[in-house]
Amino acid sequence: MALGLLSTGCGGADNGGAAAEKKTGEVTFWSFVKGSDKVADAFNRTHPGIKVNFESVPSGQEYYSKLTNAVKAGTVPDVAVVEYPQLPEFATQGELESLDKPLGSLVKAHFPASVSRLVELGGRTWGVPRDAAPLMLYYRKDFFKTHKIGVPKTWNEYRDMTVRVKKADPKARGGVMFTDNPGLLSALSWQAGSRWFGTQQDAWKVSLDDAPSRKVADYWGGLARQGLVRSLSTLDPFWTSVQQNRTVAYVCASWCAGSQQATVPDQAGKWSVAPVPTWDGKPASAMYGGSSFVIPKGAKNSGAAAEFIKWITTDPAGMKAWVSDGTSSMFPADPRLVPVARTAFATDYFGGQDIYAVGSKSYKAVVPGWTWGPVMGTTNTSLIDGLPKVAEGSVKLLDVLNSAQQATVKDIRHRGMKLAP
Repeated sequence: MALGLLSTGCGGADNGGAAAEKKTGEVTFWSFVKGSDKVADAFNRTHPGIKVNFESVPSGQEYYSKLTNAVKAGTVPDVAVVEYPQLPEFATQGELESLDKPLGSLVKAHFPASVSRLVELGGRTWGVPRDAAPLMLYYRKDFFKTHKIGVPKTWNEYRDMTVRVKKADPKARGGVMFTDNPGLLSALSWQAGSRWFGTQQDAWKVSLDDAPSRKVADYWGGLARQGLVRSLSTLDPFWTSVQQNRTVAYVCASWCAGSQQATVPDQAGKWSVAPVPTWDGKPASAMYGGSSFVIPKGAKNSGAAAEFIKWITTDPAGMKAWVSDGTSSMFPADPRLVPVARTAFATDYFGGQDIYAVGSKSYKAVVPGWTWGPVMGTTNTSLIDGLPKVAEGSVKLLDVLNSAQQATVKDIRHRGMKLAP
């Protein structure tokens, strides 16, 4: 991507001098990711020259506003977590240090192109990937066995499965359309071959309503209108539906395994995971979530910060620290660390199944070429405003994508970035 894609707010963002700076001293670390405190403690025990001071922060937009305000006020942490969808926005606004010199070669050496391109913009590296979030299908194997329902391999088979689930138990559903989180919608569009964002020379291309996305919108909007999937919030309502046997299958990412194990412990042994269905039956996947670590603009100890980031993203000991408490099923973005996570994550809940084997196949099948846009806060806000209306039946899912397209284009223009014709 050309540097012209970055807004004028990126002045001075070419500071790549962290490699020449000291690699000792104190590091302030902001994160909302589960297990971050244990990772900081483990690093401190093994790196006497650096002391990491961990500070827990809220997740979601409240956190990103806090980080932006800290950059403006000159009170930034030395290391912060930023999810992949939000990273381009922070880079284009000049709120991150370039990691080219201290960590650019690390990113190229350790991570597949499908994830490394998510932390690169304008020819520079702005973050180091922590986890990937490959899609998987979660299903109640006892329910499927009792009612002789096959595990779907295609989206046509998935629709048939939802019909059979509803027929077997009128209160149960074989899927969920989330009303407060557009992440799954974007992942399913990605899997279908969509390119919500792209670049043309020094201009952004926005295509939230391209043909693959329209196909996904028609499909999932139809399932919702027909009552074959349940429209729910991703918070308590969703997990309550799982607990009450009203959701017996759903599409999610690798991280849902740990969340389910921790949230619905009494259903241990009843669940399995499978590859996410595809449109043509051939392997294809995408990422639903995932995060990276960055050095915010104005960090006081970027040299030591880079050492800490390297350890928590690519060192086996760092990975072991992430999953040591057993509640996280994080899938490492660095494929070489998958065996470490697999060993640390207990398999009892899923009846001894190696969920990381399924996750590995899904990660390898991630459709290449996806890019997140420069104003994802605006894009996601528009999507979230419309998703409940789809559940109510007052608008179509495609209408929600069209509205988000218009809002995104307007904000990109407002921020002074170019748009491709």
